[in-house]
Amino acid sequence: MREALFIKQRTGKWKEFENIPTNDPDVLAEQFIIITDDLAYSKTFYPNSGTTKYLNGLAARFHQSIYKSKKESRNRFVQFWMLELPLVFAKYRKQLLISFVFFITFCLIGALSAKYDNTFVNMIMGDGYVNMTNENIAKGDPFGVYKDQDPFLMFVQIAENNLFITVLTFVAGMFFSVGTLFLLLKNGIMLGSFQYFFISKGLGLQSILVIWIHGTLEISCIIIAGAAGLILGNSIIFPKTYSRLVSLKRGAVDGLKITMGILPIIVMAAIFESFVTRHTEMPKWLSCFIMIASLVFIVTYVVIYPLYLNRKLNRHNN
Repeated sequence: MREALFIKQRTGKWKEFENIPTNDPDVLAEQFIIITDDLAYSKTFYPNSGTTKYLNGLAARFHQSIYKSKKESRNRFVQFWMLELPLVFAKYRKQLLISFVFFITFCLIGALSAKYDNTFVNMIMGDGYVNMTNENIAKGDPFGVYKDQDPFLMFVQIAENNLFITVLTFVAGMFFSVGTLFLLLKNGIMLGSFQYFFISKGLGLQSILVIWIHGTLEISCIIIAGAAGLILGNSIIFPKTYSRLVSLKRGAVDGLKITMGILPIIVMAAIFESFVTRHTEMPKWLSCFIMIASLVFIVTYVVIYPLYLNRKLNRHNN
């Protein structure tokens, strides 16, 4: 795009932004995202122009307005969770959907493989785990594995492992998204075969009521981390109008925001798995409540609220 056309299309908004009241942190944050996007584009195609200098100054003014006081610095944490992260989710809803579809497909592959190959679960889960679970089933306590370890130690180990997998799923996107897809494949097949194993033992409903107490949040985070990895990988493969380096930086920042944003949810899932899932005798209504509440939270925060916020922002800008 020629610089003159770029200026013509955007100058109205820039002038409007110059008059944004500095006492409204929500509006400042919204407009700051737009300005930095325009600045990145201008730096790519018109690095030495007056337009770039103008946008750099405007972005600096917004930045100073957002971070000008300690009070607003404290609000930055709230703004990230209530505004910035949801807007990133809205921006990359396509990648979230793709990650979800791939993961569900891999789960089905795992379940079907376990159904038609009696050795598949042993190959995926390991003979030790399968034999231990069979012994627990024979004892009448099929989910005894969640009770065998000290809950705090179990929490530390699970949280550490799941945090590592989440970050790895994101970083693997550097390999042109293939690395992320491979990890989604691995985890999806594992989940599908694992779930089918209990279904084949006549424990399908009971396994759902127990495992998905923590699994709802845990699996959701794997899918979201997969989306973050796809954002990173696609920024390299499909730079669009940006240089590949600028596109990579944008994808890395947005993917990192998503990855960092879901870390507390992963910790919460680890808390559920270590301290709650072990109570397999809990009432069914309580298990259902925890699962439904977790699912409603994920769908609301990752899908519904971001779409609402994005539409509200678009109406404000128009």
